[in-house]
Amino acid sequence: MTRLRHTPAPAGQARERHTPAPAGQARERHKPASAGPASERHPPAPARQARRRFGQYFLAPAWADKVVTAIAPSRDDYFLEIGPGTGALTTRLASRVRHLTAIEIDRELAAGLRPQLPANVDLVIGDILDADLGPYLRVGPLRVAGNLPYNISSPILFKLLATARALDAGPEKPGLRAGRADLIGPPPSLIDATLMLQLEVADRLAASPGTKDYGVLTIFTSAQADVQRLLTLPPGAFRPAPKVQSAVVRLTFKPSVIPTGSEAVFERMVRTMFMQRRKTLLNALRPYAESVGRDSKATLSAAGIDSIRRPETLTQEDLLRLVSVFSHEP
Repeated sequence: MTRLRHTPAPAGQARERHTPAPAGQARERHKPASAGPASERHPPAPARQARRRFGQYFLAPAWADKVVTAIAPSRDDYFLEIGPGTGALTTRLASRVRHLTAIEIDRELAAGLRPQLPANVDLVIGDILDADLGPYLRVGPLRVAGNLPYNISSPILFKLLATARALDAGPEKPGLRAGRADLIGPPPSLIDATLMLQLEVADRLAASPGTKDYGVLTIFTSAQADVQRLLTLPPGAFRPAPKVQSAVVRLTFKPSVIPTGSEAVFERMVRTMFMQRRKTLLNALRPYAESVGRDSKATLSAAGIDSIRRPETLTQEDLLRLVSVFSHEP
């Protein structure tokens, strides 16, 4: 998937058994693919030169099989695929799941993919970063898969984490428009996200305190999901071959460990400290502490944390003690 702004198309019309496309995103209608041998069900996509400036690296068919095996889809699953590209994952997942919605921002890629799609796939043209995920969650538990472009992988990860956090508080939480409240069915939820990422980003997701990869992305991810690395992908797994290695990572979402009502405090506190991660906590925490009328040394003492430590050494338990002190009146 590539990030490319576009002129919104009129809202798609909902179809029975299929998730409706949000307003501002156009659904590509398609004819069901005919049944046939496995080689016919996954025909090679037409040759297409990748647009590197949009982060396009297409997964090779042999590796697509391995990635689908790692995803482990089941017949009752509903999937959202981010950036289907030429459809290497899309067609393979579609034959194994109940329904799949694929969001692609590149109109030319979408046009080439459309003839390959079976009836249980909806192809939506749109930008995942601008998309309202609520309508796709109406079906109930949703799984996510995708080959994320390197240049916007972190914003996509933060969007998925924010969506999972909003679902913890209920679909009426601002920022998640889950659709009509009178729809009958299981409550909306995100089960997991199996994603192809630059190896460097995968390392940051699973980093431990005190390491160079440990930071804001690690902290927010571990608060909302368990991380498992499934595969390492060499440059040759993609066309064209990137200059770096990639990894397949699964995020299994869970209830947030951040206390309800303290999310904004937690986010501002963490982001402020990690802007100066090499400084002592006494100095790194001071800008945020003073912004809320607190003394950084007294706050750290109340949380039982040595003020000469550095932000990158703080564990999740340390951060939760700190946010607890900030969340209560002095």
